[in-house]
Amino acid sequence: MTSGFNDTKHKPIPIWAARLAIACLAALIATADHAAARGSRSETAIESVQSRSAGAPILAIVSLRDQRITVYDAHGWILRAPVSSGQRGRETPAGIFAVIQKDAEHYSNLYDDAYMPNMQRITWSGIALHGGVLPGYAASHGCVRLPYEFASSLFDVTELGLRVVIAPTDVAPVEIAHPLLFRSKPGDGALAVTRTAEANEATRKADEAKRAAGSAFREHMRAITASRVADNLKMRADTELTAAETALSSATSAEALQQAEDAKTKASANVADREAQVSAARAELQSKADAVASARAAADVAETARAAAAEAAQQAMRQLAPVSVLISRKTQKLYVRQSFEPVFDSPVTIADPDRPIGTHLFTAMDRGSGDAPIRWSVVTLEGTDDAKAALDRITIPQDVLDRIPGGAASRSSLIVTDEPPSSETGKGTDFVVLLSDQPQGGIKFRRRGSSPELSYYGGYGRGRDFMTYWRPQ
Repeated sequence: MTSGFNDTKHKPIPIWAARLAIACLAALIATADHAAARGSRSETAIESVQSRSAGAPILAIVSLRDQRITVYDAHGWILRAPVSSGQRGRETPAGIFAVIQKDAEHYSNLYDDAYMPNMQRITWSGIALHGGVLPGYAASHGCVRLPYEFASSLFDVTELGLRVVIAPTDVAPVEIAHPLLFRSKPGDGALAVTRTAEANEATRKADEAKRAAGSAFREHMRAITASRVADNLKMRADTELTAAETALSSATSAEALQQAEDAKTKASANVADREAQVSAARAELQSKADAVASARAAADVAETARAAAAEAAQQAMRQLAPVSVLISRKTQKLYVRQSFEPVFDSPVTIADPDRPIGTHLFTAMDRGSGDAPIRWSVVTLEGTDDAKAALDRITIPQDVLDRIPGGAASRSSLIVTDEPPSSETGKGTDFVVLLSDQPQGGIKFRRRGSSPELSYYGGYGRGRDFMTYWRPQ
């Protein structure tokens, strides 16, 4: 038997046919790889912690390498699921973000009304977590797709401000203690309780004063009615007296004259009585008018006190709201934001400022019990310095520390990084930090026009993408 490879009867295979066969084989291999990835990913179940009751989420970490999201509460992970991040050229940017908008029924106006259920936005330029198809590999245009069921469950338990870390590799928070990590300011909680009680009392007094003013007004209206009745009766008595006087002047007999004089005497007495009633009614009316003016003035004072007490209570509560602090080696400055608004910034000192310090996210978790110090965790995204070494290099003036509001409220954060604040940090955001040595295609392919807030406030409606001013390049 002769081998086919040496059979001179067969013509050589054309080069184009060989190339076609290789291309088909490569396509089959790629398809098999994706199918295997899909099978592997489908076997990766959505996980939830079973060993304890889950607390409120305070941090979500997306690992781009592992295509997985892990959600943490103050005591560890509570939820895990596979994801699909941005494809090559439109990569999901690595860095530190926060949820700045939630929309259960979201449709993109950048991608043909693509359905993005349970959308949780982390940048106004269009990066978000949302439910979507997971093919088993990075396939989105920059967003992080989540399993539909997981996206719905996560949407129900998260709040605006939830920190989202998108890391090149798999990282996890670890507990840390350091003198630089700010503590709760003594008395902040007690002050908030006191101010709230004062606001409640001021509200009670304001309501009471409003009721008193309303009662005085009603009494005044009754006095007006009584005064008008007295005036009308006086006018009727005057008319009767005039008629009696006319009858008296026209009387011709002694009997008629006597009757006319009796009628006039009676009418005169009636007029005198009515005049006294009018005087009393007008005095009562003036008294009620004065009471109304006094009650309204008291109500105005009470309302002013209520508004001031409510503002003081809100201010005290704002002091307890989570605060975000960013320290940038690039700018040698400390920045403070609270409730998505800038508070202040200030220079800081970083030892050996030309040496990288890394990127570290410190998160305030909870207290052990009572007045115990707040617990902190840290996630290090990159850097040769560990988290404690990074903090050791930073000096913050005491007067700057004293100006930071909120102390160490749960979910407060401190970011230490080589990077400057991203241009994505702005109106209605927390700090956004992008790792400059990682692909940022998911942001870079969008071109900023005027301002993303214009489309947001421009009435495009609930569920519409806020990217009217962002278009592919």
